[in-house]
Amino acid sequence: MRIISGQLGGKKILEPKDKKTRPLKDLVKESIFNIITHSNKFETRIVDANILDLFSGTGSFGIEGLSREANHATFVENYTGILDILKTNIRNLNLDKKCNIVEKDVFKDFVFKELSLRYDIIFLDPPFNEKEISLILSKIHNSNILKKNGILIIHRNNKLKENFTEIFKVIEEKKYGVSKIIFGNFG
Repeated sequence: MRIISGQLGGKKILEPKDKKTRPLKDLVKESIFNIITHSNKFETRIVDANILDLFSGTGSFGIEGLSREANHATFVENYTGILDILKTNIRNLNLDKKCNIVEKDVFKDFVFKELSLRYDIIFLDPPFNEKEISLILSKIHNSNILKKNGILIIHRNNKLKENFTEIFKVIEEKKYGVSKIIFGNFG
């Protein structure tokens, strides 16, 4: 895995050592950032953005955003098998001052309202078999942490039929192999 573009473009990111973590493929990541940069369907931009990377794994999404001049990234991850890799990636790239790691379970003990920032981009990359996405979306909505023109990006298996809460408005959906990327907001 590597950082695709920006100040850190071409640098390597450590990968997971086990099969439990499903890293975001470079092609999919590049496509997401191209859509953010060039889409006229939403106003969010990467430069100076605050990014919330939920189920962050190795941190590749948030790190890519920081490389492309995002202001700050908050990584939320609780799987001990990947936390050391996430911390090492951040340390190796000297990004400590531009990000923080929250070591909590998004479903159980993480409280969105405790975050000190509001975010321009929120990226959700839960396990493909996770069915409680609407619960997370409701918590995000109720906590008011997504800025008015912010965007939510969800990485899912393309075969899953999503049953999102009515507060979430899908703006665009793209498929890449087994992945589906959904861009949306709260209207």
